[in-house]
Formats: sequence, structure tokens, C-alpha cells
Amino acid sequence: MKYIFPSLAALCLSFCAHAQSIGYDSLVQQNVNEIIVTANKFEEKSRYVAQKVELVSAGEINASLSNNTASLLEQTGKVFVQKSQLGGGSPVLRGFEASRILLVIDGVRMNNAIYRTGHLQNVIIIDDDILEKAEILYGPASTVYGSDALGGVIHFRTRSPLLSADNNLLAKATGAVRYSSAYNEFTAHADVSLGTQRFASLTSVSYSSFGDLRQGNNRNPFYGDFGKRRQYIDRINGQDSIVSNKDLNIQKFSGYHQADLLEKLLWVPATGTRHELNIQYSTTSDIPRYDRLTDTRDGQLRWAAWYYGPQRRLMAAYTFTRENMGGFFDRLMLGINYQKIQESRMQRAYRKEALQSRIEDIHVAAFNADLRKSLGRNELNLGIDGQFNFLKSTAYNLDINSNERSYGLDSRYPDGKNSMHYAGAYVQHLLKIVPGRLILNDGMRINYVTLASTFKDTSILHLPFNEAKQKNITFSLNAGLIYLPDERSKISFGFSTGFRAPNIDDMAKVFESAGGSQLVVPNPDLKPEQTFNFDLNLNRGFDNGLTVEISGFYTLFRNAIVLDKFTLNGADAVIYNGELTPVVASQNKAKAWICGLQSSLNYRPLPSFGLYSTITYTYGRYKGADNTEVPMDHIPPVYGKTGLNYRYRFFDCDIFALYNGWKRVNNYNPYGEDNLQYATAEGMPAWLTLNISTGWTMGKHIKAQVSVENILDRNYRVFASGIHSAGRNLVLKLKAQF
Repeated sequence: MKYIFPSLAALCLSFCAHAQSIGYDSLVQQNVNEIIVTANKFEEKSRYVAQKVELVSAGEINASLSNNTASLLEQTGKVFVQKSQLGGGSPVLRGFEASRILLVIDGVRMNNAIYRTGHLQNVIIIDDDILEKAEILYGPASTVYGSDALGGVIHFRTRSPLLSADNNLLAKATGAVRYSSAYNEFTAHADVSLGTQRFASLTSVSYSSFGDLRQGNNRNPFYGDFGKRRQYIDRINGQDSIVSNKDLNIQKFSGYHQADLLEKLLWVPATGTRHELNIQYSTTSDIPRYDRLTDTRDGQLRWAAWYYGPQRRLMAAYTFTRENMGGFFDRLMLGINYQKIQESRMQRAYRKEALQSRIEDIHVAAFNADLRKSLGRNELNLGIDGQFNFLKSTAYNLDINSNERSYGLDSRYPDGKNSMHYAGAYVQHLLKIVPGRLILNDGMRINYVTLASTFKDTSILHLPFNEAKQKNITFSLNAGLIYLPDERSKISFGFSTGFRAPNIDDMAKVFESAGGSQLVVPNPDLKPEQTFNFDLNLNRGFDNGLTVEISGFYTLFRNAIVLDKFTLNGADAVIYNGELTPVVASQNKAKAWICGLQSSLNYRPLPSFGLYSTITYTYGRYKGADNTEVPMDHIPPVYGKTGLNYRYRFFDCDIFALYNGWKRVNNYNPYGEDNLQYATAEGMPAWLTLNISTGWTMGKHIKAQVSVENILDRNYRVFASGIHSAGRNLVLKLKAQF
């Protein structure tokens, strides 16, 4: 690892020398340098942003045949995605996952007070069929975005209503249907945009139904039984019965349903002034937690039922923007928003009559105010923002025969009042030291966070406290220098800090982890996590159509919160669910570090033909209690994507491979969320799938797409996942636009 940055520095010097030797005038400008991103809240050319940013464009989204937003990210080859069940997908950026990356939808933070550090499946409640683009910011982005943006930010942008250019009503409509064989999926989507010169609306509806997922049949001969679903528990004649699975590749009880609604209203009373109301609603059926349904105890399936209740998200957001303002600032963006989220977990042991039900209702209100000033070679952004979280956590036992409720079950979070609030202010600056050649990015933020939880009933675990409170003031800053040797080349070096304030999930939850082998208990003595990050990014375009990008990073992780051995009332194990269970808790580990490399190549010798490849490597360790190095959890193996594409008139075709390297057992975290119990005895084997996707445009309005994924029907499971991925999968999609 110590040779990574010297090697990159040497490459950087040779890169600069070569760029100067071929001459500035001989280079042809590439579109990639004109990509517009909103990494700093307002639009900016990506070449002027020191932080590494990847754009998932509208074209890529339309061409993708992904079955949800998590799969959309995974199929880029630039984001690692973990899955505990079919109805899930937890993105990983630079070895950070869940509450350590920030999810944003249309400028609204999705992260809330119960986003966990384990695996988080909330990304699926974003409708990929209405997305316009997604921006992936790699590395700390706390200066602009605040808490949680340690590994980066994934900012999803949905489509906007369309205004008419004249006095006539502008009407646009889209309809699409999709079928996939491995998921037995049916998805339907429709949206309508109506617009006058001043007012427009966009209405979108999507519905998806997924059956039980079929895994691949072509197994690794060394792990021939890995993932086979031999038995499952079904209720027959009022009694739980263990049933033999007729098809060992069908992952019984993995299917679910989902519906998504969106309504946007846009009013432009005058040029440069916009009012937008954005209402989104997503709901699912019960989502089976497939990995838990395969857990065993004493050689027998343990859970008759383990599922997430309907995941519901309601968001209402109002945004006001003003351009060409008089006075010092040029642009203003104001926003207020409200989110109501409900999550629940239901579990019932084999031949038990009580369904343990834990329900979380969280209300989130937030605001932001952002301003921009462009003056000569300077651009100044500054803003304030805040978020207010209120959580109610309840639990009860439901008798499945009588439907009667009984209480006395411990809730996942404290059963009293729970709140988490934060407010922050930031300034971000861009200076064109030498316009078109040398650019400086710099900024800083101050943040204030309060957290309070109360335990009304401490008798179940005999907690030694009945409340937990915190107040934290945190700072972050960033500085980056960009050198642009020519119009198709970019070299940037950046330093940034990030922070994540402990939330209710970190500090106060009670949770049975690692398939029941350990119990997570509250720890009110946590401190904010902090990172110190160094980045070096090189991007070079050549006359022959070749573009190469190499990015390296090194992150010092301080006060990192990890699960480790713990004691409760002096005991390292307690009786929980009738079993003596070892106790662990979230704790700050003083020394941790993560480093990695990401490289991509695009070669387009002809306008209609191209080759592309991307690969990512990450490595992370922390110092354990005995001062030995312990692997960080959430560190993915080497992963990437390589493919060929062809575009000509009405036809397009992509042939590509997705792949992961080995994750050996000695690189698993022994106390974290890597889910070693769902891997082989040696760890998670490497895998590669071959895939082909084609599309035909028929006339002006119709497009048909056909894809065959995992052509070789490879049987595999993604690292840290609790469910096998799809086997050979035929995907059909028909889309109409009017």
C-alpha cells in the first residue's frame, strides 16, 4: 500500500510531460469535460471539481434493464452493492456503507436518525424509472453535505416537468413494461408531463412484482452445495412444517411487491424565478429477509417468519430558486421538506405462536438555504441547513392464531422519546488561478448535533441507565488543486475531512446480529467519527479516442465506530431469546485506515463502436484492543466491469462482464457486518458473469429492449450478501414515448 501514491506521483509527472509535448492546439475537446454536476449544490463543470465525480446519465439509465435502483448502481461497475434479500441493495463507496455514505434525492437528505452502519436497503425505495441522472461523489463531502458523507454521496435526480415554449399546451407521456425471467418480475411504469409557458406538472406511477429468485445452476465444483435451498418452513394445517424444496435453485420466500408515486408541480412566474413542489410516495409489501430464513440452530431451520413490514416513505419538498439577483449574490436556492418513514421487522421462531413485531415511525423536517456569487475568477457558495428527527419505536408480540397483542417485548430502539437534530453552515470557494489551467477548490463547515433518547422500560436487559444524550460540535474542510494541461486532460489533488455524528441506531439499539450469534446492546459513550482523506486523480484523453482515468485515495479513519466485544453489567454474555448470547456494542476505535485505487478506460476508435472497462480495489484495517491489525468490515473485494458497445442508427448492443475477486476468510471482520456465516468456509469465491443487452428503436415513439444476463447461468453470491444472485435471466422491455 505504501507504494500507491509514489507510483501515482510518478505517473502524474509523466502524464504532464506527455500532455505538453503533444501540444495544446492539436487536442480535440471531449464531451466528458463539459459534463455538468451539482457536487457543490449549484451546477458546475466537472473539470472544475477536484473531488472525483461519476455521472450516471439519462442515456445510461434508459439503456439499463435493472430491476431497481440498487441494481442500476451495481451494473455501472463503479459501485459495489450488498444484498441481504431480493428487496434490498446496500451501496458501498470506498469501503464505506449505509450510514457512512449519504443518499440524497432531489436535494433532500434521505439519511435519518436510524440509518444503521450495517447494511441498508433504503435505496430501493427510489423509483429508477423516473430518474433523470445520478451523481456519485467519491470521498468525504461533509463540507457541503454535512454528517454521514464519509465515503461519498449518491445524489439521485428525478425528471422535471416540461414547460411549453409557446402558447400551446405541451404534453409528453411515457409508458413502459418490463419482464425478467429469473425474478419472475413484472414492472409497469407511466408518466405524464403537461406544461404551459409558466406552469407544468409531472405525474409518475410505477408498480413492480417480484417472485422467488432463481439462482444460477452452474456451480463451482469446490462449493457445489453453496446456496442450495434444500428446505423451507411452511404453515400446513395450522402448524409449522419443514418442507423439502422441489427446485434447489429457487430461493423460496424472496419475492415482494413495490409501488412508487411522484407528483411535481413547477411554477415560473418570471424569468429566473422557479417554485417547485415535489411529492413522492413509495410503499412495498412485506419483504422477506431471505438470509435469516436460511439460519439454522441445532441443525434445524430457526425462523418460520422473518420479514420487513411494508417500507413506506412519504416526502414533500418545496424549492424556490432565483437567478440574476440584484445585490451581492447572483443565485439563491431555498428549500423546506418533510419526510415520514415507517419501517418494521417481524420475526417468529419455528413452531412458536408469537410473532415478534418491532415498528419504527420517524418524522423528519429539514431546511436549506444556499447562495452563489460569481465574481471575476472567483465563485463563492455558502449556505445553512438543518434536519430534525423524531422517532417512535414500539414492539409487541402478536399471537398468530388469535391476533391478540401482548407487550413486554424489547423495542429495537428506546421506547421513550427519541430525537436527533442538527444544523450547519458552510462556505465553498472556487478560484481560477490561471483560467482554464489551474483551479483551486476550498471550503469549510461547522455543524452542531444533539441526540436524546429515553428508556421507559429497562427491565428486559437490566440496562444501567435510562437515558442517553449527546451534543457535538464538528468541523470539516476541504482543499483541492486542479491542473488542466489541455482540454481533454485533468490532474487533481485533494485533501478533505469528513464526519459522522453518532445517531440513535449507533448509540441505543438492541439487535441480534450475525445470525443470532451475538447481541448488540446500547453504548451511550460514543463520539463522532472523523476521516482525513487524500485524493489523487488523473484523467487523460488521446486523439485516437482513448480516455484513461486513474484515482487513488488514502483515508485515515479516527474514532471509527465498529462492533466489538462488550460487557453489560459486567457480563460478556446475557440470556436473550432463551439463549446465552455474547454481547457486542458499537465502539470508537482510535486508529483505522482505508486506501484504494480505481481505474477506468474508454476507447472509441469509431463513432459507432467502443470498449470500456473499470476496476476498483479497496483495503482497510483498524487496530484492535490488543493493538493487532483487524480487517475493517464493508471492504469489498476487487470488482469491476468490462464491455463492448455498438450503436448504429436504430440498433444498439452492449456485451459486458461483471466480476468480483475473492474475499478470503482472513480478510473478514470477526465482529462486524461481513456476514461470514453466509459464505463458504474459505470466504466468498470470485465470480464473473457474461451479459448482453440490445435495443431497437422502432419509429419515433417505440423502443424494444432485450437482455440476457448471466448467460452462462453462473451460480454466485456477492460478498457480504445473504442471498444468491440471479442465474440466467431473460429481460424484455417495451417503452413508448409520445
